Amino acid sequence: MRWRPVLAALAGVLCMAAASDPAERLSDPAQEARARAIFADVRCLVCQNESIDDSEAELAGDLRKIVREQVRQGRSDAEIKRFLTNRYGEFVLLTPSFSVGNLALWGGPFLAAGLGLVLLLSRLRNRPADETLSAEDVRRVRELSESDAP
Repeated sequence: MRWRPVLAALAGVLCMAAASDPAERLSDPAQEARARAIFADVRCLVCQNESIDDSEAELAGDLRKIVREQVRQGRSDAEIKRFLTNRYGEFVLLTPSFSVGNLALWGGPFLAAGLGLVLLLSRLRNRPADETLSAEDVRRVRELSESDAP
């Protein structure tokens, strides 16, 4: 029972250590809020499944500094994202922009499956009907089946 307060204090210290450095934050709260909103849409290139706001990687820290500096210089959100995509590629954005390439990437498999289904249905419709047996063929089958019977 005496360990519970110690563990709680240790957890609090660790949480404070994981928080961003107040010295890095922008002095203007509106600019800091804008920077934090941009952080949520920029991917950590080390973690690849986290935003730079959630990541503790060194590169994420560098990206946060770059974004804060861009916000401090008065650049718009679109200009900052364009700067990051020019430097790191579109993969750096968690929500990529709409483009023909992205449309082909996401829509291509559905288009291929739909085309395959259309081709399958057209082949099934246009196949020739099964041929019926002629009277001679029916007679020969009967003869063969009767000769095989014990």
